[in-house]
Amino acid sequence: MGPITPIVMPKWGLEMREGTVQDWLVREGERIEVGTALLDVDTDKISNSVEAPDAGLLRRIVAQSGETLPVKALLGVLAEQDVSDAEIEAYVAAYEVPVIDSGDEDAGPAFDYADVDGIRVRYARRGPESGTPVLFIHGFGGDLNNWLFNLDAVAEKHPVIALDLPAHGQSQVKLAGTTLQELAAFVGRFMETIGVPSAHLVGHSMGGGVAAQLAVDAPQKARSLALIDSAGLGDEVNADYTDGFVRAESRRELKPVAELLFNDTALVSRQMLDDLLKYKRLDGVAEALTALGTTLFGDGRQREQPGKALGGFDGPVLVVWGREDRVIPSAHAAAAPAGAVVAVLDDAGHMPQMEKANEVNALLRRHLGQ
Repeated sequence: MGPITPIVMPKWGLEMREGTVQDWLVREGERIEVGTALLDVDTDKISNSVEAPDAGLLRRIVAQSGETLPVKALLGVLAEQDVSDAEIEAYVAAYEVPVIDSGDEDAGPAFDYADVDGIRVRYARRGPESGTPVLFIHGFGGDLNNWLFNLDAVAEKHPVIALDLPAHGQSQVKLAGTTLQELAAFVGRFMETIGVPSAHLVGHSMGGGVAAQLAVDAPQKARSLALIDSAGLGDEVNADYTDGFVRAESRRELKPVAELLFNDTALVSRQMLDDLLKYKRLDGVAEALTALGTTLFGDGRQREQPGKALGGFDGPVLVVWGREDRVIPSAHAAAAPAGAVVAVLDDAGHMPQMEKANEVNALLRRHLGQ
């Protein structure tokens, strides 16, 4: 009998426990290539497609549309024709979902904390212990969960670190300054505090501006730079988003603002809105976001544009944009430094690392392999 390869519920992000099967995109009897999108899965954060980790013949679809299953549950089976139906039936019947506990390969706490300049910072580490880490920096009003589809994909080959910036996520609600220069200096001190002399910097939106500023001010700390729908490469920014996010106080007010982040507005779930409102209602968050937003993005203008000063940075640069971005125009990708790899992705808005996670992860892996 030939090998039987399971297709299992992936673990996207640090807190995912289960997912709901939506639609299968392939049929039993189809030959599958590595990277083929097999089915769509909904989580409490967002939906995404599950890619084939192996090539083979899809012999059995096990999980049906509408089923909610734990991480690592069996979704389907790949096997060649020399494997009998009876052998597949026996495999499916005997399959047990591995328990995710302290004995799992994800052992250890999901999050760490560091004290930087008197501010308590939450961060996460994944992947191998040796090698230059990849540091993920989220955007305005975001947190490290903005990378939930990307961290594990990159951590297969590289050490990965993602932090919550000051006054974001579960870091202390205390600003480290309101300019990209001050935020970049803070991230540099965060790296020193956790013992990381240099990293591959990956920044989204405001976090891209922070990463670019750090590469300009302290190039020895930046081995390479990946900017995703980044601030700092042009003048315009949509004040309906930056101001609207700060002002919104209810689900009804926040929904149209959050929908500006995506090309597919159906991705804005009730859970996403509830999580954002919970964060915004923390003591001091409204004041911190107001101060930060006013300094960085007041009147729909970006005050600082470090991305335009990257001509002297000699590390590899990747610039990724969602073509339908309604927060920072995709036309800003044209300001990428000479020699940068630029990818503008169709059918994606301001969050391509979520909407087009598989394409973004492939671009990141190629970039990091340089």
